[in-house]
Amino acid sequence: MPASKVRLEICGNNYVISTTDTEEYTLSLAEKLDKQMNEFLATTPSASVTSAAVLCALSYLDELEKSSASADNMRSQIKDYLEDAAKAKLEAEEARRELERLRREIGYLQNKNG
Repeated sequence: MPASKVRLEICGNNYVISTTDTEEYTLSLAEKLDKQMNEFLATTPSASVTSAAVLCALSYLDELEKSSASADNMRSQIKDYLEDAAKAKLEAEEARRELERLRREIGYLQNKNG
């Protein structure tokens, strides 16, 4: 998707950004940021727009780090599950071959004694 320019308004300031994401997605992010910053400014009247932006950025980075760690943990667990599944499949195949060998042996013994 080619880059397009999107106009945003965050805390009364206008921005034009270039993005390859959809305009709707980009606007939804801007709305979320605007809401969070305005909530912070409403609860802390002495704060500046810059301090609100910095605190929102820290909050988002914290969320990103925790999400990344969680995703890494899930990837590790999935890898372990796949290794366990491959091992179980190999063991099942070995058991099936042993079962077939024993059936042949039983058949041989039955024919020999029958």
